Amino acid sequence: MRFRGLMMPDSYMLFKNSDTKWLGRIPSHWYLCRIKHAALLNPPLSLSNPGHGEKACFIPMESVSASGKVNYNVVKEVKELRNGFTNFQHGDVIVAKITPCFENGKGAYLTGMPMRLGFGSTEFHVLRAQGGNSSKFLYFLIKSNLFMKQGEALMTGSAGQKRVPSSFLANFYFAAPPLKEQEAIVSFLDQKLSQIEKAVSAKEQQITLLKERKQILIQNAVTRGLNSNAPMRDSGVEWIGEIPAHWEIMANRTFFKERVEQGREGLPLLSVSIHSGVSEAEIPEEENVRGRVKIEDKTKYNLVQPGDIAFNMMRAWQGAIGEVRTEGMVSPAYTIAIPSPRILARYFEHLYRSPVFIQQMDRYSKGITDFRKRLYWDGFKQLITLLPPLKEQKAIVEYINRELAKQDQAVALLGEQITKLKEYKATLINSAVTGKIKVPGVVEPGDEVAKPDMQEVPAL
Repeated sequence: MRFRGLMMPDSYMLFKNSDTKWLGRIPSHWYLCRIKHAALLNPPLSLSNPGHGEKACFIPMESVSASGKVNYNVVKEVKELRNGFTNFQHGDVIVAKITPCFENGKGAYLTGMPMRLGFGSTEFHVLRAQGGNSSKFLYFLIKSNLFMKQGEALMTGSAGQKRVPSSFLANFYFAAPPLKEQEAIVSFLDQKLSQIEKAVSAKEQQITLLKERKQILIQNAVTRGLNSNAPMRDSGVEWIGEIPAHWEIMANRTFFKERVEQGREGLPLLSVSIHSGVSEAEIPEEENVRGRVKIEDKTKYNLVQPGDIAFNMMRAWQGAIGEVRTEGMVSPAYTIAIPSPRILARYFEHLYRSPVFIQQMDRYSKGITDFRKRLYWDGFKQLITLLPPLKEQKAIVEYINRELAKQDQAVALLGEQITKLKEYKATLINSAVTGKIKVPGVVEPGDEVAKPDMQEVPAL
């Protein structure tokens, strides 16, 4: 996939063998260098002339993003921070050393730090450029796949506590261009990455709008119907407003009864999510830590049948409700309702996963705080439901399914485009800092020789 204005530049003309497997060939005028010869690694704190009550930025790990953005809002006095934290200064480069922060790409070039000094997590390595090298170039170097993959491979420590050792950074070989060329590469990457980030942001906004439209589409369909010319009447319920005149509005106790049956061997253990309703398959082991302890006793779970409605009593106020699509079992923390033939379970799911009906479940849930709220069967029976004729319920479900399929396809396409943009970004960084592409404005030693060959042959 190609994106306008985001084509790869030309390559260098003259190369040499780096004699380094992971670098391969490099531009002929670049030279091999270890990071320890291009930057100070984890430099000591220098407070030779601290001002009275001098303040510094405090940057914990959560204040640094994978995109290099930093939250500088926390400011404290130097005397509070000088012991027990990693220190750095304006213009340094920081990179997370602990898993999974390192693999996630957490790191930053601190050019925007408003204070002279900063302190932060001890899980940062710090690089301070020296010897005619650009700090921003070093930042792009540590963001390259070349650096990241080797760093991941050489992490040490136990699972969950693995770290990139300082010796890896110190001895990491890279191909160093002259300073002016480093600055040209930085300028080029700044410009191109800004374009990519804007493109990604625009596509993410499109996805957000599509998801918002999805909610609106469903809510309008289940509360107004599909016929915009149908006569309307006041529902008598302030938060519902007008409904089609031929629709009924009734309490759930009129068309639901509770199912309380024990589970049995051989049935999958299903979950109810606030994001996607009732699952259609077994809960994965890694998501079911508690279940693994109890799974042997099937009598602790409740049976569900296709067409039932199941909801999580503790999370119904967040929308954890839906239609059961396969025979299985659910946690005793879930309630199962069997609908009468007058109501289609899928229509009911769409209705009760819409914002206004989620709010209704919230109002009928009991508990002092949000995380103690429960929607019990007695509360569920009091909830009111809009009831179109069964034929119309089926038409509404079919319409929603068609429209959601279109939107899901559009979201998937946008997601693929975002993935390709991010892949292009990674390729661009890697190619620029390893000399695989020559950025505009760079003049290499062979350019002057090459010019005659690039001219057109005059006509005879």
